[in-house]
Amino acid sequence: MRDIERAGGPPRLAIRHRTVDGVRVVTVQGQIDKDVEDVFYEALLPEDVATARARIVVDLRDVTFMDSSGINVFITVHQRVSDAQGWLRIAGARESVVRLLHVVGLDTLIDCHPTVEQALAP
Repeated sequence: MRDIERAGGPPRLAIRHRTVDGVRVVTVQGQIDKDVEDVFYEALLPEDVATARARIVVDLRDVTFMDSSGINVFITVHQRVSDAQGWLRIAGARESVVRLLHVVGLDTLIDCHPTVEQALAP
């Protein structure tokens, strides 16, 4: 788990990883913005994870805010894993995040699912 903290406040972003049937599941909690962009990218696609056929599900159910920084990370990671015959899926996003994904058209590029279980289905 990795936490990014605010001075004097609760963690701004918490990230947990697990693997389910060979799929990397990244659970994100908090806010995704410019201040945590690099950490978010590294959480989705760390250097020690080969991109060849990488399969990644990002669980956003506890993300309360995301700006264009998060969108940029998703696009970059999607391109890298797609080029290597892998895939990236988004799961459980709250309505405000779903709206953002829809407005920028990211939901047409990356599969979005209501739950992690549905995102993990073949």
